[in-house]
Amino acid sequence: MRETKKKDNPSQLISMQIAKLDDWRGDVYLRVRELINEAVPGISEAWKWNTAVWESDGLVCAVGAFKDHVKINFFKGASLADPKGLFNAGLDAKGSRAIDIGKGAKIDEPALKELVRKAAAYNRSGKN
Repeated sequence: MRETKKKDNPSQLISMQIAKLDDWRGDVYLRVRELINEAVPGISEAWKWNTAVWESDGLVCAVGAFKDHVKINFFKGASLADPKGLFNAGLDAKGSRAIDIGKGAKIDEPALKELVRKAAAYNRSGKN
């Protein structure tokens, strides 16, 4: 794999990161990316802290792949209603909440998209 350079655009860097994952995590990461982009048309893909980040009037979420899970971190997750109980990690954090998706786990796609929409709406509300 080639080395990333600062001049690479964020979408390319995210694509390269996904391509490096040659197991189930790559499939999950790719699907999560698609869901985030579908949830909020016009959401921006960014690359911060060597991580894929999505922004809409501020930070919405970040996605990373770990040895045994793919993590979706919602920067303002503690301020978001989660009626489907998707948040299962970082529950003690002051502001953020996360979803860890393990091998074979089913993603509640409509609920995930709704959380992304809520996070973008929260940013637009000016409450942050």
